[in-house]
Amino acid sequence: MMNYLLLFDSLSFLFFGLGCWYSSHIKHEFIRYGLSKYRKLTGLLQLLGAVGIGVGYGVEIFWLISTGGLAVLMLLGFGVRMIIRDSFFQSFPALFYCLLNLYLFFNLVS
Repeated sequence: MMNYLLLFDSLSFLFFGLGCWYSSHIKHEFIRYGLSKYRKLTGLLQLLGAVGIGVGYGVEIFWLISTGGLAVLMLLGFGVRMIIRDSFFQSFPALFYCLLNLYLFFNLVS
């Protein structure tokens, strides 16, 4: 089960990270957040997290760094959405991925 969750997580962040670079919708969302100068950095961090999860199959410390880092990134994303008063429905994906990465992180630690 953990392998499937890690694969899902990695593919999700590969998609999201690329979206930060190439999706006009995501570009407009970062403008709406007031964080357009952090869009490419966010995408890079998401891509690094996705790759780190993949590399973690050989070197487990990368799983911990990646899932922990993505949990923090998504917690910040959820916080931004709360600050700009997005609905819970709009904010839920960030919360979901934060909780998923926390779950993965703590299961990998134990």
